Amino acid sequence: MRGTWVVIHAWGVIFGTMAVFVAFPNPLTYVLAVMVIGARQLGLAILMHDGAHGILTQNQKLNMFLSQWLCAYPMMAETGAYRRYHLKHHANTQQPEDPDLILSAPFPITRKSFKRKMVRDVTGQTGYQQRKAQILNALGKAEWPLEQRLRNYWEKLGRATLAQLAVFGVLAASGHWYLYFALWLVPFLTWHQAITRIRNIAEHAMVPDNNDPFGNARTTKANLLERALVAPYWVNYHVEHHLMMWIPCYNLPMARRFLVANGYGERIETKSGYREVIRMATSRPDTDDKPGSVIHNARRRRVSGVTSEGFEENQDAA
Repeated sequence: MRGTWVVIHAWGVIFGTMAVFVAFPNPLTYVLAVMVIGARQLGLAILMHDGAHGILTQNQKLNMFLSQWLCAYPMMAETGAYRRYHLKHHANTQQPEDPDLILSAPFPITRKSFKRKMVRDVTGQTGYQQRKAQILNALGKAEWPLEQRLRNYWEKLGRATLAQLAVFGVLAASGHWYLYFALWLVPFLTWHQAITRIRNIAEHAMVPDNNDPFGNARTTKANLLERALVAPYWVNYHVEHHLMMWIPCYNLPMARRFLVANGYGERIETKSGYREVIRMATSRPDTDDKPGSVIHNARRRRVSGVTSEGFEENQDAA
């Protein structure tokens, strides 16, 4: 019941925030709405993640329904594909075989580099390029017959597209169809991208010991504002999740208390807040700010359809 409730809570906050903006439309409420909704969209991805671990609800049919239709598909993702990708990360955390190693390997970076990345995120450039690559991959090669291209699109993004149409339909039925673009797509392409980057940095960048399960990930303490706008649904308890990945997100604070009570508190890699993490991750001098060598093929893989949301590469697609 609690797993079902957190999914309902995420959507309640999203639609409730839209309602507040409709009641009090002004630039301030709009910016706040983009941030709050973008954070809940990250929350949906977090709950999809729990569904991929099979821990969103005890009933596995309900677990997959909630994870797929109310969490993954609205975020243009797919639970099964994400699960296959993500479990490799758990099995090989911070090791050469870790598919997420490319997210933490470049750090520390310069402040200038971090600012450029954040500007691309909050202006929608990152989100646009990722969605463009995802859609092009789903459509397949231009020389394919139209029927084949549509079939390939349905297999990859058909259900995700239905979820987008459902969100649009709900908002249109309320008499506010424009909110789909103003307060669903805009947060998805901007603030959601920015805080996803911050979350990735906090979880594994510059961890103290790649071979220690207490030190190859990081837990970041989050205040109420950070929980509302950056780290929803206890995503900041990342060491605890890696140590006991069968524990649902809402019980991770309990898991930490358990570990501390049993004498493991000093071993858990912990930072006091996201500002501290960003200061550490951007500690490289700006004098070193220059184009570096490519250390991975993430951009090429992303263009061919591999994204952090878990969509697998189609070898036949462009």
